[in-house]
Amino acid sequence: MACKEFTLPPSSIKQTRQNLQSAVHQNDAASRAGFLERMFTFAFKGLVYPQIWEDPTVDLEALALTPDSRMLTIASGGCNVLSYLTANPREIIAVDLNRAHLALTRLKLAAAQGMPTYEAFYRFFGEADARANVNAYKRFVQERLDKESRKYWEGRDLMLQRRISLFSRDLYHHGLLGYFIGVAHWMARLHGTDPRQIVWARTIDEQRTFFDTALAPLFDRRLVRWVTSKKMSLYGLGIPPAQYEALAADGNGDMAAVLKARLEKLACGFEMKDNYFAWQAFGRGYASGPSGPLPPYLQADHYAEIRDRAHRVKVCHRSFTEQLTKEQDAALDAYVLLDAQDWMTDAQLNELWAEITRTALPGARVVFRTAGAPSILPGRVDDAILERWDYRAEESLDYSKRDRSAIYGGMHLYVFKG
Repeated sequence: MACKEFTLPPSSIKQTRQNLQSAVHQNDAASRAGFLERMFTFAFKGLVYPQIWEDPTVDLEALALTPDSRMLTIASGGCNVLSYLTANPREIIAVDLNRAHLALTRLKLAAAQGMPTYEAFYRFFGEADARANVNAYKRFVQERLDKESRKYWEGRDLMLQRRISLFSRDLYHHGLLGYFIGVAHWMARLHGTDPRQIVWARTIDEQRTFFDTALAPLFDRRLVRWVTSKKMSLYGLGIPPAQYEALAADGNGDMAAVLKARLEKLACGFEMKDNYFAWQAFGRGYASGPSGPLPPYLQADHYAEIRDRAHRVKVCHRSFTEQLTKEQDAALDAYVLLDAQDWMTDAQLNELWAEITRTALPGARVVFRTAGAPSILPGRVDDAILERWDYRAEESLDYSKRDRSAIYGGMHLYVFKG
């Protein structure tokens, strides 16, 4: 059973908060850990990711979707949901606990169907900084949206501006992630470095030189080391306290060292002309014009496919596990969990994987990411469940190396034996 097309169950800030509390809160509110969890919940209830930070190209390779595939994924900012449509799956069910992410995903789907040309669609989401976008919303998208999403985008933010105006004020400078990147740029400039300069590098060698001489030394600065040692400092990356610990473990507790290594891969692992994640981090937006590196859903060659297949996506305000309980046995071919498992207790992981196993068809594929390098499942999920799955270790390592977002320690692929 899937959600009805383009309809949401009644949702609100209160419902989003309650869902996030269930997912994130693992400690008593009176404890320090509990306080940090509740601060994260407060920060996460609004728009976090204007752009999702998992590489859809390696996802699509790992998922091996076919025209018969039914898949379940976390929606997040919606970029990957639309990008998966390029593989022509039969149905995509996208779930999320955050109403802002659901509204953004639905906006992208409605715009794909409603915009009159690729140029208009690209201007709206690729540039996201033109006053004409607000008029395009009213003319071509507004009537295609469900009531809840319209309420979100036509409502006002804390600055009393209508949220749809974000697309005339550079969407990618906003949201929790956009603000985090903005603060990071400010701190870099405070120490005499402008991260934007790397986007003009013509070769990886030039990128490496800029990283070594301008970016790497920042992580030895006292202010940077102090800030990154605080769990709240990474809320802008959507990293809750439990995930912070897993991430820090990769650097023996030295978060500055971990972030330096991840930034090094982002800056030097791929040429700028091929990596739109690097453009977002260092240039604070996509390269000028549609000829630059872009997510698949924004590429001109895929526009007609996205437009014609957008109706295949169902969007639900539910947790991943809750949606699985509504599916029949052996009903799904693919699952994308993003990094959600890093947030979970052992009990939640076992409940999730019991439902994944029940609903999986033979050969079904599960893709997820982790803050640290290893898979978090062994020793936490019941052996009787994991024995029914084949962990593709070598493939997972290869996908991790080729994930251009560079933010995660590992990308993992499990294939159902049946």
